[in-house]
Amino acid sequence: MRCPFCNSQDTNVKDSRPTDDNSAIRRRRYCDNCGARFTTFERVQIRDLMVVKKTGKKVAFDRDKLVRSIQIATRKRSIDPEKIETVVSSIVRRLESSGESEIPSEVIGAQVMDALSQIDAVAFVRYASVYKNFSEVKDFSSFIRDLKSKED
Repeated sequence: MRCPFCNSQDTNVKDSRPTDDNSAIRRRRYCDNCGARFTTFERVQIRDLMVVKKTGKKVAFDRDKLVRSIQIATRKRSIDPEKIETVVSSIVRRLESSGESEIPSEVIGAQVMDALSQIDAVAFVRYASVYKNFSEVKDFSSFIRDLKSKED
């Protein structure tokens, strides 16, 4: 493993343990060259997933992009980062175990919407505004009205 500080190839693993949700191995590493300490995560990748966009374009699935989109929706909300990681791992596991190598972007968006609806209503509405492409204020009010009617 290359040191992210000095680019030395001479690093050692000091500690390894599974993450809380057992979806990855967390390794604490030490660089013999510069003395820096850093953490790496190893995840099992069952298959290469392709995302099929609404336009029909196919792109490689990017776990980090999924994390970023959820982080944006949950920004300035009191949501534990570990919870976000658990949600992302759960979504990725479902996608990989679906048996499909090409996943429509709508399926991923729907799974994120479902997860956010369980975590935080504000984050859910934020994500929905992008996912459903709200263009006017009435889109927000209509969505929230529908949301409230489902709660009653």
